[in-house]
Amino acid sequence: MINGYAPIYDRVTEYAHKVASGKITAGELHVLACKRHLNDLKRQRTEEFPYYYDPARATEILDYAETLTIAEGSEPKPVKLIDSQAFDLGCTFGWFKVSNNKRRFRRRYKSMARQNGKTFENGIMGTYIAGFGGYNYGKLFTAATKKRQSRLAWEEMSKFINADPDLKEYFDVKDYKSMIEALSTHCTIEALSREGGLEDGFRSIYASVDEIHQHKDNKIYKALYNGTRALDETLVSMITTRGDKLNSFCKEMDDYAIKILRGLATAEDFFIDIYCLDPTDDIWDPKNWVKANPFICAPGNEAKFEVLKMDAQTAKDMGGSDLRDFLTKSLNMWVQNTDDQFIHADHWQNCGSVRNLEDFRGRECWVGLDLSSGGDLTTYALEFPDGDKYYFYSHSFMPRGRLEEHIETDLAPYDLWESMELITVTGGSTEFKNDYGFIIQELAKIRDEYELTFLGIGVDPHNFDGIRADLEAFGCPVVIIVQSCKSLNDATVDIRLLCKSEKLEYNKFNELLTWSFLNAMLVRNSFDEVKIDKKPGSRYQRIDPVDACIDAHACMLKNKTKEVVDVESELDKYLKAMGWKK
Repeated sequence: MINGYAPIYDRVTEYAHKVASGKITAGELHVLACKRHLNDLKRQRTEEFPYYYDPARATEILDYAETLTIAEGSEPKPVKLIDSQAFDLGCTFGWFKVSNNKRRFRRRYKSMARQNGKTFENGIMGTYIAGFGGYNYGKLFTAATKKRQSRLAWEEMSKFINADPDLKEYFDVKDYKSMIEALSTHCTIEALSREGGLEDGFRSIYASVDEIHQHKDNKIYKALYNGTRALDETLVSMITTRGDKLNSFCKEMDDYAIKILRGLATAEDFFIDIYCLDPTDDIWDPKNWVKANPFICAPGNEAKFEVLKMDAQTAKDMGGSDLRDFLTKSLNMWVQNTDDQFIHADHWQNCGSVRNLEDFRGRECWVGLDLSSGGDLTTYALEFPDGDKYYFYSHSFMPRGRLEEHIETDLAPYDLWESMELITVTGGSTEFKNDYGFIIQELAKIRDEYELTFLGIGVDPHNFDGIRADLEAFGCPVVIIVQSCKSLNDATVDIRLLCKSEKLEYNKFNELLTWSFLNAMLVRNSFDEVKIDKKPGSRYQRIDPVDACIDAHACMLKNKTKEVVDVESELDKYLKAMGWKK
């Protein structure tokens, strides 16, 4: 007892300690989610991290959940959260902003194998926020591509209400309208779908977005999330089981979530937990299945676990689509060929450092310049030879109008990167075209400010002709880097090997550079020569900074092997190949 009061039992933090210490079997990504909570506790209420955790508020939603009744089955039974569910719910609702005491997390992404209670949790959160969140006349939605899918979370809420006489006094369920009204707050919960008219303009205090692996694009997510900006407190909760569509919004969101868990991207408003097997796990060992199936593998669910074992045996015997189905739906694993990933996340993370341009003052470097068409990212990169290592620095530019467009369509936090001075934004909201002259001036300022010597400039021939004289004024070789597998193979392969052997270095706080490197995939020609490209179908994932780094490295390699290309002749060849006249 403390001053006559019993201390609050913090289920969230106790569970996180058990997972982080290895006392509970868990996959790496779930371990990282638990460690994120523990690390945040150490830095809470600081200038760097203006958030705090309140175990009493976390306990409120757990206590609420365990007053609910599960109606489905042979007879009603009370809700009893397993520890991982308590962690995810309590963490989501236990963190707050110091500035206004509103909830920290505005977005939530939870991925796990099917039949493990994802929709069930969204139903708990929806009724809690609508009836007891303290917000009046708020809009809550359950959303999916199909109305039938969107009603799943809505029906979970309806079942909780109808099964509990006390709860029924707080809600009016209108099944024929797919509408629930909270009587004391006048909040409404409505099931929406794309086929039913889901579009921009929804201002929701809570949205459950179900099975995003079925979403063709990010339009539903963006329609809901973009409508929440004026709200002090909101939650867009995405739930999914991984699918086999690698060129999808779900895969893009999953990749972004993993970068946040690994510390390769910053999104303090985003709660993430991913339950899946690790790449090196034996998929046939039942001891590993709990990593993706914490509910099915929990004590008391032996019958469900036996069904999982039978599904595994069928997948092992049949292979093909049965195996793919087991891997994705029962083990929550992406089925993909990682050989085509340009840089593996672990290798890249190991190369990060705290060194910056000041540490290379007065040094020699190579320059790479990626000139985007229109108003997308334009980037220059500087490569500094440093003994047997190579340090890369990059900076990007984008017009204000284009930046605002990308904030609406992309998952990337361009506004955050602008505040971190990783992007220089030019012009006003009506500006959509890059000013290459301004960018060249900024490159010259960096050279003069840090007393750098440019050894050579590698540049993509596209859009080059208009700035040729400006680049030649730097007084160093200007090397055309043709964007073909044949021309880029050596530099691409070399950077990949440098990263793997930890001889590449970059500033670990440059999230834009990290995002670009981890977006890039390898493509090959018939001679097995490679270059990088975006992931197929991932139109919103930019790779301009890594392109600039490869151009700088290609310039360096060509100079070392005395292959400096004559600009005049190479440009003539390029224009001829493109069918243009000089």
